[in-house]
Amino acid sequence: MYYPTLFTDNFVEDLLDGIFKYPYDVKTKAEAHPFTGRMITDIKEFDDRYHLDMELPGFTKDDVKVELSNGYLVVSAERAENNGENEDDGKFIRKERYYGKMSRRFYVGKELKKEDIKAKFDNGMLMLDVPKTPEKPAEPETDIIDIE
Repeated sequence: MYYPTLFTDNFVEDLLDGIFKYPYDVKTKAEAHPFTGRMITDIKEFDDRYHLDMELPGFTKDDVKVELSNGYLVVSAERAENNGENEDDGKFIRKERYYGKMSRRFYVGKELKKEDIKAKFDNGMLMLDVPKTPEKPAEPETDIIDIE
């Protein structure tokens, strides 16, 4: 089924085009499968931390990279297409698996260090525990000056 893009200027055109176009005139895999290439993430909040569950089906632990850069937690995954087909293996008529690179980033604060974040990858799920950074006390926006 074709899903129109809600956040573009041509929502109605996407909706009407989808009725007549899919599956006959699909130019890209993203058009055929609108949720392909997305890192679906659930975030839970606890008293002392955030827990992220990120779906990465078909990826291995070696395909996934998690880094901390300038206060942002950046998760990226890349899977290369296997073009090693020969005549004995047959010829693909259609490929629906996702091959490529995707990434997401979350602001976690500049106070965190890589040792603070715990990551685990199991069965296509990346699980991250990110501690909460203590909130700084709010500074008054205006200082009143005493007049003598």
